Amino acid sequence: MAKCIYNLYKKKYKKTIKPIITPIPMEAAFHRFLGQSVTEEDNCPAPTKIMAAPMVVGRNIRTFGRIFVGVSQSVIVTEEPDTLYQKVAVLVKGHDKAVLDSYEFFAILAAKELGVTLGKVFEPPRNIERLTLLKSVHIFKKHRVQYEMRTHYRCIELSRVTGSTAQVYLEYIQRNLPEGVAMEVTKTSMEKVPEHILEPMWNDPLTEEKPSQ
Repeated sequence: MAKCIYNLYKKKYKKTIKPIITPIPMEAAFHRFLGQSVTEEDNCPAPTKIMAAPMVVGRNIRTFGRIFVGVSQSVIVTEEPDTLYQKVAVLVKGHDKAVLDSYEFFAILAAKELGVTLGKVFEPPRNIERLTLLKSVHIFKKHRVQYEMRTHYRCIELSRVTGSTAQVYLEYIQRNLPEGVAMEVTKTSMEKVPEHILEPMWNDPLTEEKPSQ
């Protein structure tokens, strides 16, 4: 139907319908994005060749921008020693046991893929809170209703990890934490022995005791 209307309009007015938006080829758009001059050869071709170019060019310009921004960023290397953790305990808790089972499988699989050393993975005992109230608001003490809230736990321990590795792993699993699930992280770091207790006390020279006057 649209094609017939277009042909009738063309025969009646003997004019060609030109597109409102002039499409831009990829090379010309890329040169303009980099701030370079565009020659006449890079100008737009006939409108009949490219029809859906503007949206594609916009997407590619954004893609090129992301690529060049990523390349321009420099990596800063510091001489500070990385933190060493003897153990990192990740405790998650929630009210749905099936959700915790699925999240435990995901966290273990992510640790294996990232090469993180796993320690103990266990399920602590659940916590049950019960609240008994009157079924009615003010009267009928014999008729009561009881509410129960169960909290399930999962504990995943990581052993002998560096600070950067622990930060990457924890950020990854925290971003994929399901709704209604809380997380608690406990880190046990390894510290350097202080210099004042590095040498034993018996190696110090003995001080002569002066007689009291």
